[in-house]
Amino acid sequence: MSTPGPRSLAEALRLRDDASLSELLRARPDLITPVPTDLTQLATRAGTRASVVRALERLDRFALQTAQALAVAGDPASYGELLGLMTGDRGEPAVAAALPRALGTLRAQALVWGDDERLRLVRTARELLAPSPQHPSPTGLGPTVQEATAGMSPGRVQEIVTQAGLATTHDSVSAVAALTGLFSDRARMAALLAEAPAESREVLDRLVWGPPYGQVTADPAPRLRWLLDRGLLLPTAPGTVVLPREVALHLRSGRAHRTTEPMPPALEATAVHRPQVVDTTAAGQAYTALATVEELLKDWDEGGPAVLRAGGLSVRDLKRTAVALDVAEPVAAFWVELAYAAGLLASDGEADERFAATPAHDEWLQQPADLRWTRLAEAWLTATRTAGLVGGRDAKDRTLSALGPGLDRSAAPEVRHRVLTLLAGLPQGAVPSAESVLARLAWERPQRREDDLRARLARWTLSEAELLGVTGRGALSAHGRALLGAPAPAADKTAEPSGPGDKLPVHHTPVVVEPLSPAEQAVASAAAARLLAPLLPEPLDHVLLQADLTAVAPGPLQRPLAAMLGVLADVESKGGATVYRFTPGSVRRALDAGQTAADLHAFLAAHSRTPVPQPLTYLIDDVARRHGHLRVGAASAYVRCDDDALLNEIMADKRAAALRLRRVAPTVLAAQADPAALLEGLRAMGFAPAAESAEGDVLITRADAHRTPPRTPPEPVPDGPPTPDATLLAAAIRAIRAGDLAATAPRKPSAAPLAGGDLPRTGSAETLATMQAAVLTGEALWIGYVNAEGAASQRVIAPIRVEGGFVTAYDHTADEVRTYPLHRVTGVAELADEA
Repeated sequence: MSTPGPRSLAEALRLRDDASLSELLRARPDLITPVPTDLTQLATRAGTRASVVRALERLDRFALQTAQALAVAGDPASYGELLGLMTGDRGEPAVAAALPRALGTLRAQALVWGDDERLRLVRTARELLAPSPQHPSPTGLGPTVQEATAGMSPGRVQEIVTQAGLATTHDSVSAVAALTGLFSDRARMAALLAEAPAESREVLDRLVWGPPYGQVTADPAPRLRWLLDRGLLLPTAPGTVVLPREVALHLRSGRAHRTTEPMPPALEATAVHRPQVVDTTAAGQAYTALATVEELLKDWDEGGPAVLRAGGLSVRDLKRTAVALDVAEPVAAFWVELAYAAGLLASDGEADERFAATPAHDEWLQQPADLRWTRLAEAWLTATRTAGLVGGRDAKDRTLSALGPGLDRSAAPEVRHRVLTLLAGLPQGAVPSAESVLARLAWERPQRREDDLRARLARWTLSEAELLGVTGRGALSAHGRALLGAPAPAADKTAEPSGPGDKLPVHHTPVVVEPLSPAEQAVASAAAARLLAPLLPEPLDHVLLQADLTAVAPGPLQRPLAAMLGVLADVESKGGATVYRFTPGSVRRALDAGQTAADLHAFLAAHSRTPVPQPLTYLIDDVARRHGHLRVGAASAYVRCDDDALLNEIMADKRAAALRLRRVAPTVLAAQADPAALLEGLRAMGFAPAAESAEGDVLITRADAHRTPPRTPPEPVPDGPPTPDATLLAAAIRAIRAGDLAATAPRKPSAAPLAGGDLPRTGSAETLATMQAAVLTGEALWIGYVNAEGAASQRVIAPIRVEGGFVTAYDHTADEVRTYPLHRVTGVAELADEA
């Protein structure tokens, strides 16, 4: 005699071992938020609509197709019936081979329960996936004959049965059952359809793969009348007919889906490069990424753009940033968001709120280049803020701005991780086509459409990984693979290096890389830094001065040299080599910062591999000679100069009209403008004034670095509850099983019925006496207990000692010895002998 299967999902969960329950809770972490009290509550939670929708969204295409087939099968269905719906009459070996895995996935996630003879889809999942006029099934199937004829008159049902060649019955139920049996019998159904006119068969062919609904007039055409009379089309509403599910399955040769996809689509490589080329290209781009972020924050060193009232960066400021970085606006938005995600910039929180670098930026600058890169890459991997959305519209049709609200997408980290994992499964140097990556992601998460967000996230991931130097020439680099925590692939001798061109067949080895914990990510980042460090260019300590007042930096410069040169000259062009140009304004800037002409000559002589050109020497001496000849201070503002002829020249210049100058002494002019405006005005006229203090000393104007108060990076917005770790899973399963033991332990029948629900209710005297007796006999008791927060629970305890209003007992529910106040015990009941 065979053992009966579980009668409910809760019973099915009780039959699982701890490893199986761990797999369920890891796949559906929402089930333990909070931890259920027992397995019955776990089963109830697993059947709620929100949890089931979330679980269905995480199924791959074939597992989802399997669930959809079960939704149109009988309830319960046998494995043979399910296999027939998936493979059809002809059978498909690949589908048959993959079906146990898909069914195992559904069982593991508690979407299907029961043995192979009685497979049951969770009721909520059946409601979501079963065909209905409001929510057509992806299978394209319609309702069953029984569902379609539910509102039909008994007389009409009998007419259809007669026209179909069946004997009339005494009631509609048996008539519908006979019609269902006819449509499900392949031989009899084939004979019936052989009599159908060709035009009627064409109607069925148009409806067979869905949608199964059609429109008819009050006086149907003969081809439709023939189908309606025999029940091959059934009316569902005035003017609407439907193709019954049994008829469609016969026409489909038993298949629930037109095409089944048991295996994920393979990735196609458009090119294969040598791994050394990939790594060096990625390392070069990684250094460029560091330089770009440094340049961005240096540009905002004295206080960046203002924060919009609604938060974020204005369109005009983003354009200015893009021009300063010499990149497109979407790329500028990516760098700004990356620096924000890494905690290197934030808003300063002042009344006139502006964006600026954070104190963490100064610490970041002191780190080696490889560690600075890993910080950026880690922030990018885990950030939910999505720079690709900048410039788009939110649900309220408002423009999404960089650094503003509304850019978080919780799916972004998972998509980035998955895209890089797919690249890690390819041979080293293989470049996948974007289309094949998108096709693979669509197979893995077919339910998640979300305005095609996942496809856009995948495209952005591929481009951003290249910008950041995680990939090189489209292939995953060695340091990118290490950052991900993926194992190094075996050498693939079948893929020959080539350039872009035809798609190449490569052997794809699936790689399973789970998201890393913080400790694991730290180890992976250290490994990535070790691989990247030797590939980064060494900073140079020299430049090449040229006679046309330019300096060429043939590579990256050491930070002190780059900082000083950035003050003394203007960047003219970037690329493999950076070109700086010396101008009177740039030299004056260096003098304003406290340098002397002698300091500048010594600096250039020490750091130039070529002799200092004479024009540059003359330029520095000429600007230094004129620098500070005019002095500007604060009265409202004044100009003083020992040369009254120079002051006369200024007064006669029409460009000085806006400054509203007047002579208050032979060597002093007063202005109705602030000192800063007066300085800028005179410099625009070609003079080289210097600012002075109230004591008459020259003010040295160094660029003061404006910093925000200490700021933490933005927290990623989680995509649902986090995946529990092994410790939490073990504790949760222990608590669930203990609670289930208390809930299902058999009790002795009570003389008086228990009131107040499932918890036992006894008086205080009876509770005390029962506890004291259990201490003597060593028996276990079932108690109801209300904690200090008012939460009620039931427990199985073995009392050890009762004194002072407390009972000390071994709690089978918690698997430890505990002490409970007797006044919080609602009642006790003895367990049955077989407990």
